[in-house]
Amino acid sequence: MKKAEQHTTSRPEEIAQRYLQFLDRHLEDLVQGRVTEMLQLRQIAAALYISHYHLTDTVKQLLGHHPCHFYDQKIISKAKEMLAGTSLPVADIALTLTYDPSNFSKFFKKFTGQTPGDYRKAQQAY
Repeated sequence: MKKAEQHTTSRPEEIAQRYLQFLDRHLEDLVQGRVTEMLQLRQIAAALYISHYHLTDTVKQLLGHHPCHFYDQKIISKAKEMLAGTSLPVADIALTLTYDPSNFSKFFKKFTGQTPGDYRKAQQAY
């Protein structure tokens, strides 16, 4: 019998995976009120015990986008979850995610093509 091949995670894969998991935990901590400020990429890299440059280069090389791309995507995903799953006002969701409400609406629309209010209305129609 042939021995089952074992896949070992490469160091770049581990870094990217740890980064994405860190973002998920950090955003959940924001929503739950355990932290009140969005971390900067430098701070995240430091928490992962790597340099900002190494994190950026590794994520870009492995996943094809700058780490900020994934950060933004996860913020949008969390915002969508909050808009669809709570009755919190859009301004409160923006503040929870450390955005000024008017900037948040622009940010959300840039990524989704809809305002947060329009997104919520569309979700409630289903």
